[in-house]
Amino acid sequence: MTSSQVERVETLRWCNGYLEMIDQRVLPAVFRYLRYDSAEAVAQGIREMVVRGAPAIGCAAAYGVALEALRQCEASGSDFTDRMAGAFNVLAASRPTAVNLFWALGRMRKRWDSLASQPAAAQAHALLAEAHEILAEDIRVNRAMGEHGAALLADGARVLTHCNAGALATAGHGTALGVIRSAVEAGKRISVIADETRPFLQGARLTAWEMVQERIPVTLITDNMAGFLMSRGEVDAVIVGTDRVAANGDVANKIGTYMVAVLAHRHRIPFYVACPTSTIDMSIADGAGIPIEERSREEVTGFRDCQWAADGVLVRNPAFDITPAELVTALITERGVVHQPNLEQLTALAARR
Repeated sequence: MTSSQVERVETLRWCNGYLEMIDQRVLPAVFRYLRYDSAEAVAQGIREMVVRGAPAIGCAAAYGVALEALRQCEASGSDFTDRMAGAFNVLAASRPTAVNLFWALGRMRKRWDSLASQPAAAQAHALLAEAHEILAEDIRVNRAMGEHGAALLADGARVLTHCNAGALATAGHGTALGVIRSAVEAGKRISVIADETRPFLQGARLTAWEMVQERIPVTLITDNMAGFLMSRGEVDAVIVGTDRVAANGDVANKIGTYMVAVLAHRHRIPFYVACPTSTIDMSIADGAGIPIEERSREEVTGFRDCQWAADGVLVRNPAFDITPAELVTALITERGVVHQPNLEQLTALAARR
């Protein structure tokens, strides 16, 4: 399967008046789409990780708003307004860490506010058009990031990645994996080392699956093997995605990313973060202000129907951690590469169009 063929396996798609999303909970054993028809249903899909990855969550939320507008467009003016406000609220409450969710909802609300004088049906169709544009824009942004980031990778590079920041985490192409895809498309021989990414196994189930489909060489390791491989000189670069970047350059990403960054720093390996500018949150000064989602204990005590932990054990399950900016070699964005990110550089980037 080629890169273009994988991109046609759409993480999210609009089909006959419904949003359909790949059920990422059951990959790679089962490939299926689930269908959604309301904001509440989409919010549930986000909470339950049918869809995950910050850009994909943002796209899903945008479609959730549009779906609710289409459902409610026969309601009276005040009822329509109240129900739409409820839709924004339920989607905003679905997951707290990925800023793309709030960025997309903010964009959809701004568009909705601009339509206040129009009939409800016209508002609904305009909101659907906006959701379509958010999805298309995400693919364009990922392609631009890939082009900028590919230049950082040498021919023959062995690239470690954590979690899944590929086509499945976005509308297509991917952020971290998008850089790798673009480097391969440019003719470079790139191989991938995928951390399995406990506890939800996004690296083992999703990243490895994407790379196998495209015949990009990929080696799966457990999370606690990364330091060993680095110490043996078997890792040339690390590329990860992110769910939110604070104004000073601190990065929130899947739990375990901080450990990888510390190890990369110890072994003088570049640590790159691929992210659209929509993931940079200039309203939060540093990583301490980023909300960290705590998920259910069952994700840690077992997987699906298999439980391996003792009954009664106490569990912590933070879904994300914070990597300080001083450990980030560069941010790879659609507007270019920002080396050693800090407040001054990110302020300048935000002003760049």
